[in-house]
Amino acid sequence: MRVDASRRHFFSACALGAAWPLFEQLTVLASQQPATPTARPAPAVIDDLVAANRILAQQGILDGFGHVSARHPVTAGRFLLARSVAPELVTTADIMEYDLDGAPLDAGGRTSYRERFIHGEIYRMRADVNAVVHCHTPSLIPFGVSGVPLRPVYHQSAFVSEGVPVFEIRAAAGMTNMLIENARLGRALADVLGKKPAVLMRGHGAVIVADTIPTVVGRSVYLDVNARLQAQAMALGGTITYLDAEEARLYYATPDPYGRAWELWKRKMK
Repeated sequence: MRVDASRRHFFSACALGAAWPLFEQLTVLASQQPATPTARPAPAVIDDLVAANRILAQQGILDGFGHVSARHPVTAGRFLLARSVAPELVTTADIMEYDLDGAPLDAGGRTSYRERFIHGEIYRMRADVNAVVHCHTPSLIPFGVSGVPLRPVYHQSAFVSEGVPVFEIRAAAGMTNMLIENARLGRALADVLGKKPAVLMRGHGAVIVADTIPTVVGRSVYLDVNARLQAQAMALGGTITYLDAEEARLYYATPDPYGRAWELWKRKMK
């Protein structure tokens, strides 16, 4: 009986040893399968994201290029972003779900923005951020190439007092085509953004972040306004009185600073 038991144990161990490599291979393959989309977020979130695209186009912040995203309201490790299309043309059918690596979860033949890694890496690094805008707004370009810092000159742009750093892509990757086309560059950009509300991209544009879609739209619009006003004030040649840090803090403590503008912009949306 002891011999039979030992033989059974021996053959069982052999069978298990032979099966283990196959088990490991199946485990690896399972881990490589694309994630499945999560439950569809509330229609209001998608509607607001579509509205944000169109509003920013109408306000001259986005043109045929640029994009705006929102963190998935149910799954923090996912975000919503339109397919590769001009922002003013975005519809609900264009909104796609991505993981933080920038992989679409249900592309269905739709193409993706090449710089979607901006969004994924910022969401990965900043738990406080729920909406991201990437734009090429002309008024911001001079401040990214001249060494002149953006400073708050207008109360609606009080958030500028927190600082707007400049991302120099050459410091991260040498000579490139200036686009954030992979996760490594996305992380480098997110590092320069840090805890700030916006970052300029030298010779390229800017990225603006916020906790809500209406706030990121408001910040994007008034960052442009501030840049134009600051350039005009500098052209006058006199001494410029910028917002004091405490003035900026007190103004930005106002709840929902862009709520009224957001409702107006949505009403006027094409």
